[in-house]
Amino acid sequence: MMHWDNYGGMGFGWIFMIFFWALVILVIVYFIKYIAGSNRTESPKETAEDILRKRYASGETSKDEFDEKIKVLMKRSLR
Repeated sequence: MMHWDNYGGMGFGWIFMIFFWALVILVIVYFIKYIAGSNRTESPKETAEDILRKRYASGETSKDEFDEKIKVLMKRSLR
């Protein structure tokens, strides 16, 4: 005598179990990618050079001070 499971078919319960676990795994993977991707979508941080250029453009620093600080930044970036 054949055994019929609760899903209305013979032996097809394992297919539903595979779909269930595949769905659970996909949700977990999506959640991990969402969390990891949220860090990448942040706006790029300003560099010291960007800040210095903005300060020079707004008149907060003089040309001599700007040139001196740019040279210091370039020396640091070469290290």
